[in-house]
Amino acid sequence: MSKHQFQTEVTQLLNLMIHSLYSNKEIFLRELISNSSDALDKLNYLALTDEKYKNLEYTPKISIDIDKEAKTLTLSDTGIGMNEEDLVENLGTIAKSGTKSFIQNLSGDAKKDSSLIGQFGVGFYSAFMVANKIEVTSRKAGEEDAYIWVSEANGEYEITKTTKETHGTSIKLYLKDEESEFLEFYRIESIIKKYSNHIPFGIWMDKEETKYSDKEGEEPTKEINNVQVNKASALWRLSKTDIKDEEYKDFYKQISHDSTDPILWSHTKAEGTLEYSTLFYIPSKAPMDLFRMDYQPGVKLYVKRVFITDDEKELLPIYLRFVKGIIDAEDLPLNVSREILQQNRILETIKKASVKKILSELKKLQKDKEKYLEFYKVFGRVLKEGLYGDFENRDALLELVMFKSSKREGLVSLKEYKDAMKEDQKSIYYITGEEEALLKNSPLIEQFKAKDIEVLLLDEDVDSIVMPMVHEYDKTPIKPVNNSDIDDEIKDEKEEDKEQEASYQEVIVKMKEILKDDAKDVKISSRLSDSPSVLIYDKNDPDFQMQQMLKQMGQDNLPKVKPILEVNPKHEIFVKLMKDANSALLHDVSYLLMDQARLAEGMKIEDISGFAKRLNKIIAKAL
Repeated sequence: MSKHQFQTEVTQLLNLMIHSLYSNKEIFLRELISNSSDALDKLNYLALTDEKYKNLEYTPKISIDIDKEAKTLTLSDTGIGMNEEDLVENLGTIAKSGTKSFIQNLSGDAKKDSSLIGQFGVGFYSAFMVANKIEVTSRKAGEEDAYIWVSEANGEYEITKTTKETHGTSIKLYLKDEESEFLEFYRIESIIKKYSNHIPFGIWMDKEETKYSDKEGEEPTKEINNVQVNKASALWRLSKTDIKDEEYKDFYKQISHDSTDPILWSHTKAEGTLEYSTLFYIPSKAPMDLFRMDYQPGVKLYVKRVFITDDEKELLPIYLRFVKGIIDAEDLPLNVSREILQQNRILETIKKASVKKILSELKKLQKDKEKYLEFYKVFGRVLKEGLYGDFENRDALLELVMFKSSKREGLVSLKEYKDAMKEDQKSIYYITGEEEALLKNSPLIEQFKAKDIEVLLLDEDVDSIVMPMVHEYDKTPIKPVNNSDIDDEIKDEKEEDKEQEASYQEVIVKMKEILKDDAKDVKISSRLSDSPSVLIYDKNDPDFQMQQMLKQMGQDNLPKVKPILEVNPKHEIFVKLMKDANSALLHDVSYLLMDQARLAEGMKIEDISGFAKRLNKIIAKAL
């Protein structure tokens, strides 16, 4: 016998399970059955692909036994099993940083928090919500030794060598006195039908049934029958006409460990050159690891109903990582390796078709704007990522993405924007930044407002990366308002303006010389109506938001990009400078106009001391 201490995070988790997350206790059975199903999946795969296991004789099944007198509930499977090392690794520690993420994401709402248990792979410990002691007896397939793992959730566990006739795992729960409901057949059966009906292996239980005699006056007798309580059918293999909506929803909850209903699902059976089945779900809430690099993929791969992997990120593009579901291919080899998966033409064809199907289902969802907005507020930022790399589906994605607007509340699609465009408007315009309020009041869009032209407000970090890759929608150019090549589109070409522009040159030339180290150019602005100055960028240069994103991605050695300073010739400051181009204040005013424009852009002023001195000098002069 050997004693072990639980990993610190496990002890913390157990305390949460026992004292906080007990409003939805029944999920412990869902989690234990899910683990048993995984163990059977692994052994099935090995039995078909590994010579070491090919002659193994066994019947894949899950059994549940109730002992009312001893107050125990035992769940057994004939799966891969565990040896001593596996028991320590799987039940004494938690891989990756799942537990920390789980604990950090707790909301305080016990029901919501309990639904996170399965998502973070810590489902086994949920059994301590109903049991004060657990015994796990296991023998690994292909090995002779068996071991028993025992814990009372007191910070430690024991592992002892034992005997077991067959491979597999048996988990005995010593139920707490107040948990006697889980000793009733019909209670256990209802939980299984709710969460585990379509586990692909039979779940068997002893059921007490009443047998009535044909003879008059003879009392009915009780007999115990071992019955299968779940359908044990691969739902995705069934005909859509044979599946009820509730069954689709229950299956989603089973594979996703999510207690909420999905927004939609798409079930496809392809026949012909390639044969495969897919069943995809769009969740109604985001998984907690959605923005983590080590996110858990939501799609499981089967070949001819044999589970292959649930850890392959290549099954769908990364921007669809929120999708849950199943791909079951007929034409892949069972012993397909990860390297083969990533280069397999059959799988690539299925992937392409699957992406198009998912995007088309989202397009259909747009017909119900309220429901689509619910989806988009949760997953829109992730969906936008596809604009960067998925050129094949970019047009479909452009129909789906939505943005905030300078002219209306809520989110607007590109189609809605284009339908409302002014007759003489040449392009779709957008501005990027970090805060909606700053963008709405940016000097960059003053002239657009004056001309009643709508500007899309892009305040998500992903926008600065993906939008420069998008040049048009439905044959209409898409342009940022801080780009130098839109001057001609918003400029009013009046003869007197051309004459005035020539008179500005003396001041402009002097400002260029003063600001030569900070500004690529100084120009008269056609986009300002109220503000005195603004920064724009050459069409070939990354703007400030793009520069920030590149730095966050580790590109710190970027060459210095100088913006272009545009000044408003009708502003009082510039009008007064025009009266005296040789003013001693021109140097200070030029820098203040530059710094003011930096602040409006959300940039930092590098020379704070110089800014303060110049500002104080101007204030003193004004007073």
